Amino acid sequence: MQKLTSPEYNTFSCKAAVLDSKLCWFDDDCILDMDHFVKRLSSIKEKGVRPDLIGSIITHYASKWLPELSDSQILIAIAKESPKSVTTSWMKKRFFVETLVGILPPEKESIPCNFLLRLLRIASMVRVEPAYRAELEKRVSWQLDQASLRELMIPSFSHTCMTLLDVELVLRLVRGFMNLDEAVRSGAALIKVVKLVDCYLAEAAIDSNVTLSEFVTLASTLPGHARTMDDGLYRAIDTYLKAHPEVSKQERNMLCKLIDSTKLSPEASLHAAQNERLPIRTVVQVLFSEQNKLNKRILDYSGYCSGMLSPNIALDAPANCPSKHEMNLQKKEMKRLKEDVLRLQSHCTTLEGHVEKLMEKNKRFFIWKKIGIPTFRGKKIEEVEKEGELGIVKAKTPKKWRKSLS
Repeated sequence: MQKLTSPEYNTFSCKAAVLDSKLCWFDDDCILDMDHFVKRLSSIKEKGVRPDLIGSIITHYASKWLPELSDSQILIAIAKESPKSVTTSWMKKRFFVETLVGILPPEKESIPCNFLLRLLRIASMVRVEPAYRAELEKRVSWQLDQASLRELMIPSFSHTCMTLLDVELVLRLVRGFMNLDEAVRSGAALIKVVKLVDCYLAEAAIDSNVTLSEFVTLASTLPGHARTMDDGLYRAIDTYLKAHPEVSKQERNMLCKLIDSTKLSPEASLHAAQNERLPIRTVVQVLFSEQNKLNKRILDYSGYCSGMLSPNIALDAPANCPSKHEMNLQKKEMKRLKEDVLRLQSHCTTLEGHVEKLMEKNKRFFIWKKIGIPTFRGKKIEEVEKEGELGIVKAKTPKKWRKSLS
């Protein structure tokens, strides 16, 4: 093994020395003997090797010893598990994971986040000590913005939890990320975590055992201003409503309050306007916000066109005058926007008509209840109203008297 005599060595020679030594270290005796590896690693740390290189050595060794930690061997390694000694295998894995957590470099990004998530998956499966699990969760929270959705979808190995995915674990990871310093959890890192959580919610919403409180708590843990677009959150809520048709009207309103209708894309707004699973109030809010967006765009285009046709155009003319083709495109865009506004106005008028009908029905119901008019032959008042609207209820005609024989 090549010895490193000074910490002030060349970077490229250091990498070559570590990689060469890594290949010669991992013989069968080293892989099978964990204490031997820990001693070798301690001697290397004393030489002043960078933490990221030590992390690469640890990940390489762990993948050799435990194939589940490699990038593409998770399911294959679990499928090859021998059923003869499951308890012995789990005890070995538990000891290995606890030892591995104890020798991880304390630096933040010395170990990749996806490797830590795979290690956390095995730690949850073999039920390591809570202290080691908490240490892993803290390290994952430090770099949660670098995690992938595939590695974050850790199954629930608890017998008391009915969900397929460990939603409580992800909630702890997100809360740990939000407890970091403002400089660490702001900007691009926060946006990446928001997108990751929205995608995770869309996958977890398929499980019928995920409760409403778990879904709402995880979705509201991140601040609303971090979402530049609410399309991902809307997709997750719509998926949850599909998988949970028994959700009440009050619970639907609670879910839809998480969505900011002004942050939906035109495609998502169109889908929401035709979505029968959403409450009427949410649909109306989406339509009005989309109408306001279109009105604003029309005003911007009209102001731009009027500025181009102003008499003082020679004084404040733009540097590049639009061509005839561009003017035709703008006119077509204006025409399309006006048609969209008219269509949205018709949708709003239709929805207002439905709301007025519902209010009128409720008003008639309370008037009849106050007067004390009984139900008609055991039918509810709503059924009679419905039949009256369809033209089914007809006025009873008096029976004809028989003709007198006299």
